[in-house]
Amino acid sequence: MIDTPDNDTTATPDHDDATRRYYETGDVDAFYDAVWGGEDIHVGIYAEGDEPVAEASHRTVEHAADKVADLLGPHATVLDLGSGYGGSARALAARFGCRVAALDLSEAHNRRHRAANARRGLDGLIEVVTGSLNDLPYETGRFDVVWSLEVLCHVEDREGALSEAVRVLRPGGALVFSDIMAPGEPPAEAVRPAFARLGVRTPATPDFYLRQLSELGLKGADFEDRTADLATHYARLDEDVHRRAAELRDRISPAYVDDLLANLPLWTDVTRRGLLRWGLFHARRSAV
Repeated sequence: MIDTPDNDTTATPDHDDATRRYYETGDVDAFYDAVWGGEDIHVGIYAEGDEPVAEASHRTVEHAADKVADLLGPHATVLDLGSGYGGSARALAARFGCRVAALDLSEAHNRRHRAANARRGLDGLIEVVTGSLNDLPYETGRFDVVWSLEVLCHVEDREGALSEAVRVLRPGGALVFSDIMAPGEPPAEAVRPAFARLGVRTPATPDFYLRQLSELGLKGADFEDRTADLATHYARLDEDVHRRAAELRDRISPAYVDDLLANLPLWTDVTRRGLLRWGLFHARRSAV
């Protein structure tokens, strides 16, 4: 859990550092490997309620890619914001032959990402870069698609990050992203412990994102509400951790397993009570 002061709403390097430290711990890596599959670190779309988390998480990548498939191919360039272990970047490069710039705060993630790309023969298509969503090291209008899955919830200056994402989109390009959100403002008090675990002071809402996309001049902004999958996802994680707790204690520190056993039921409860939202946003920059 990342401890962050509730009254500080400005983006700071300290917040980036806290996020980086959280995701670079050995326990977090081991958890994502053992329970999440070690490829994709985001919410899954479930065909069956009891299917593996890794399969459902990969389905999210495929579903998001379908929304922008008309823009993708060997000619296309994609920016993956908060690329994590690189599951999205590899899936896009393998499916479409497109070039992907994969940006993440964590150099530890990026080393792992580069090694996996090399093993799969995709390192020629994927450039892995360490950096922040609020200061993208790319020229205006470079990318056909800007992509992000459950990363903006960790960003304090979401307006700035979205502005940067739109800046680097070429005319006619598309922005596609997902996030975990509150239904409205202010968020219900019951969700604060769950979000605090992620180092999130104040979650966004679907209305906030749709308003920002409109103000940034994007067209056809759409939110596909998949909150039911969020509830299934956390129920599956909770079930897996409880069922495999003894095994996981051999791979993850017992204290971290105890923390998961205490916190995952919070997520399961608030999602089942309708206190969170999750889904995919898609919008396009005007071609002229």
